[in-house]
Amino acid sequence: MIGSIAGDIIGSTFEVRPVKSKDFPLFAPGSRFTDDSVLTVAVARAILENEDYRDHVHALGWRYPDAGYGARFIGWLQEADPQPYGSWGNGAAMRVSPVGFAFADVDTVLAEAARSAAISHDHPEGIKGAQAVALAVFLARTTGDREVIREELTRRFGYDLDRCLADIRPGYGFDVSCQGSVPEAIISFLEADSWEDAVRNAVSLGGDADTQACIAGGIAEAYFGVPEVIRTQAEARLPPDLLDTVHAFRRRFLE
Repeated sequence: MIGSIAGDIIGSTFEVRPVKSKDFPLFAPGSRFTDDSVLTVAVARAILENEDYRDHVHALGWRYPDAGYGARFIGWLQEADPQPYGSWGNGAAMRVSPVGFAFADVDTVLAEAARSAAISHDHPEGIKGAQAVALAVFLARTTGDREVIREELTRRFGYDLDRCLADIRPGYGFDVSCQGSVPEAIISFLEADSWEDAVRNAVSLGGDADTQACIAGGIAEAYFGVPEVIRTQAEARLPPDLLDTVHAFRRRFLE
């Protein structure tokens, strides 16, 4: 899970200042956790406590109201009894990596990913994006075979994962849809030779940098692990309540 959070923090300074190069400082001045990290931790808490995803996402989102949520999600947070609003945005995909780490079989991973998405992002594309990312994390940690990941995600979700970043990058722009950002984040992992390279790939697309780096960073963590120097830098930027959940999740599922 820290791989997702570190990706979010690294990408945070490039969301409104996009780059088209992999040559950039990992933890630039002003880098911080955003809504991607907050809601990833919320999903992890729900899993740790075996409680409802909606309750934890709503409660933790409300605790960090300035994390950078989209307008429709802010409205969702302000509701006493929030209901899904048909979103196909990548918010469902960016928060789902704990599902891929926590559950032990494909069917459960897909079912839990759908449940975590549907509390807000119940459009078929929103659910599909969350399932694809969770399954990528699961397969990365259980098979260690990127061709299996590519083939399974293509077969199940219809994503075109045979494209190259060099071809995508020049014409790619800011896109918060699952269908327009999740495949590119997955390709960022598929082309990488390390955790850091996956995140640099994602940021260098010049799109929704924090979310795409969050997604790529979570998958890359399952495959490569996260360098200790990156882990330390990311954890230093988290408040104690978020960090406590990160550590509890790691102890239960990743050690």
